[in-house]
Amino acid sequence: MAYQALNAYLARLSMGATTASPVWLDEQGRAAGRFFNTSLTSAFQPVRSFDDGQVIACEAFARSHSAVDDGLHLWKLLDQAASDDESVELDRLCRMLHAINYYRQVGEDAPELHLSVHARLLAAVNNNHGVAYRRILAALELPHERIVLQLPVVTPNQRWLLNYVLDNYRRNGFRLGVSANSPLEALGLLDKVRPDLIKVDARELADPDSVALLLLRAAEQGVRIFFKRVENREVFERLQQYGQALAQPIHAQGYLWDVPAAHLPEPFLALRDAA
Repeated sequence: MAYQALNAYLARLSMGATTASPVWLDEQGRAAGRFFNTSLTSAFQPVRSFDDGQVIACEAFARSHSAVDDGLHLWKLLDQAASDDESVELDRLCRMLHAINYYRQVGEDAPELHLSVHARLLAAVNNNHGVAYRRILAALELPHERIVLQLPVVTPNQRWLLNYVLDNYRRNGFRLGVSANSPLEALGLLDKVRPDLIKVDARELADPDSVALLLLRAAEQGVRIFFKRVENREVFERLQQYGQALAQPIHAQGYLWDVPAAHLPEPFLALRDAA
């Protein structure tokens, strides 16, 4: 039976046996938590392959808890946190909820899970931050090697901080991704940071040469490129042309196919039919 420790933990939550815990199960079986006066849970958006529409990963987002819909975006909640310690506490709660809500729905062959690290946390991460999350996953017997921690866009002056955080998480066995606003910015990160993957804003692809160079150099270095915020047909067709011209795999996510939702979709959908 997959994820026995997780299932045992969920059974205890459903019986109300962990009343002191900040986590509980709602009527739909979703794990929810409380931070300040806000109840929150998880929503997931698939990342798909252009070749066949296969779901190759899912990105998790924190949402306000609602019994009737998928809730509201909660990123601004971090900006309202009174201290770095509280923002770290919120981050750990969200990651725990995301791991629980993801792995309770999937089997052992599930696509990888992408978890974002808020910019507020870069300066707050200490030597024990990666250890703490690794211990949570170990206690629930969840596969840390299938989780990718996605770091936010940073300014050139913050590169040293980005490298510090990346090193912290790497030493604790996590795979790592970084975010870029454009292909040129991604090229700089490719050389200086060397992540496992880079997510590039698909709305900023005005220079075809930089996109082509990024895809080719990333392939040479074994770094995967994901395009996020694919929200219209024009962007879809542009990305499709790049993939066909360079014979490189293209991975993308966006509202064109999937709205973040608490329940995961079927693992295979026809990407082009949906588009």
